[in-house]
Amino acid sequence: MVKLNRIYTRSGDGGETGLGDGTRVPKIHARIEAYGTVDELNACVGMCREQPGAEGADIRLRRIQNDLFDLGADLCVPFVEEQDGGSPRLRLPAEAAQRLETWIDDVNKPLPDLTSFVLPGGSPLAAALHLARTVCRRAERRLLSLCAEDPQVNPTGVVYLNRLSDLLFVMARAAAGDDEVLWQPGGGGEA
Repeated sequence: MVKLNRIYTRSGDGGETGLGDGTRVPKIHARIEAYGTVDELNACVGMCREQPGAEGADIRLRRIQNDLFDLGADLCVPFVEEQDGGSPRLRLPAEAAQRLETWIDDVNKPLPDLTSFVLPGGSPLAAALHLARTVCRRAERRLLSLCAEDPQVNPTGVVYLNRLSDLLFVMARAAAGDDEVLWQPGGGGEA
């Protein structure tokens, strides 16, 4: 159980922060950028949950928020094989990405085939889901940057974020419904 009764510690005033294993790193470290962007994504998903029409997606969105918090906890501790007798660390399991694939198929099945790229919009919920999708793609890029310099990263995180951006895309399409906005090359008409 987490108990936070003192929010400020002053330990980060010098530009460093602590990882889950106690290691101190600069706040601009690739690991901090990765899980900080995952945290930003989680806030975007929270905004999606508060949009009109989100009731039907709320169970999935709440589960995604919990997964993202698990991913942040995973990323804040360098990934090493667990030693016998040591307390296991929270790691995002591969099943989380597999669950997203099932959801993608479920949401995408009734949607019409795409004949153009989709512009963000169509409804407040669709626009919020598209924003979450773009932040998800950035989180994926930040995580890939971390992987390029540090092999101590759970590989499930990259797969999860890749699938999540796809899910957010099809959920945005479903939320837009008949009001989905398709890209029209060259400006799409008069202004």
